[in-house]
Amino acid sequence: MENNQPEESLILESIDRFLERDVKPHVREWEHDDIYPHEVVAQMKEMGLFGAIIPQEYGGLGLSASTYAKIVERISVVWMSLTGIFNSHLIMSAAVQRFGTGEQKQRFLPRFATGELQGGLALTEPDCGTDLQAIRTSATREGEEYTVNGTKTWISNGIHGNCLALLVKTNLSAEPRYKGMSLFIAEKGEGFSVSRKLEKLGYKGIDSAELVFENYKVPASNLIGGEEGLGLNHTLAGLELGRINVAARGVGVARASLNEALAYAQVRQTFGKPIAQHQAIQIKLADMATRVEAARLLVESAARAYDQGQRCDMEAGMAKLFASEAAISNSLEAMRIHGAYGYSKEFNVERYYRDAPLLAIGEGTNEMQRIIIAKQLVERNPI
Repeated sequence: MENNQPEESLILESIDRFLERDVKPHVREWEHDDIYPHEVVAQMKEMGLFGAIIPQEYGGLGLSASTYAKIVERISVVWMSLTGIFNSHLIMSAAVQRFGTGEQKQRFLPRFATGELQGGLALTEPDCGTDLQAIRTSATREGEEYTVNGTKTWISNGIHGNCLALLVKTNLSAEPRYKGMSLFIAEKGEGFSVSRKLEKLGYKGIDSAELVFENYKVPASNLIGGEEGLGLNHTLAGLELGRINVAARGVGVARASLNEALAYAQVRQTFGKPIAQHQAIQIKLADMATRVEAARLLVESAARAYDQGQRCDMEAGMAKLFASEAAISNSLEAMRIHGAYGYSKEFNVERYYRDAPLLAIGEGTNEMQRIIIAKQLVERNPI
């Protein structure tokens, strides 16, 4: 999809005004008290963010991944948690958009675009994270519906959302295991319950939940693509967008850390001059700024490949790996530059330090990204 520069500029300016007016004044209170920002979520729905990449024909904004990544970076500079609320939702939407039947697209995408149906991706289980083929949640067909039993954990939007893309086993004995996996659109109903909210080090505000399915019924018409056994492929394709989002978050947190450190280094004085004039601090600032720019370029490369319809698991993996590590490094350096104040809840730096590590775990660990990158390097460069 081609970027429309004037339209993109208007959207980004609107995002900046929204953040400055409605988020920045409250974020420290909401984050520390772990308050779900209902009013802000409602505003994001009105702005169309829940339909950001959904085509206009289905009521979405139809934005490119490149523009979407810029939006995610901007929001993450102010409060990373907000991006998770619509990112998980849009991965669910992308699964229907890319692999759903015509009927499924007509039925779900307009409701996803408005946020009437708000949700995410239900993959992880108590004994299964990176190895998705080890999931145990099962779905057994009985006529025109499936009966689901199992448990999912660490599910974003699990409490305040009302719909999930649910990965299950429809054939427990299939070999290889991925051929027995299917992805459903599962709306909340009888047998679909939240067992508990999960407390986290950072990434506050957004709800993370453990979900239990006990004889939960889902219509056969909600099987994405209408064919069993394709769930893992559908999920992995959606994670390309998710990893671009996480990488863009990394750029945002790395940039926020740099901004705070740069400002503080110019007002904090030691030995009669601002600490920004000490070489030890200058070296830190230079490295931080370089990480931000390099991470942003990797995100742009991955988003461009996604927009062109190319396979981009390597590009998205590289962006996610580098940008998340940049966020971790920059948040720590910002804390060091701030000294004791960086450890105080009165400053934003300690939040960046708590938020950044999630980026190295979510949407596939960074160890897994390295393996994906290496495998793609070999596959794309045979001798």
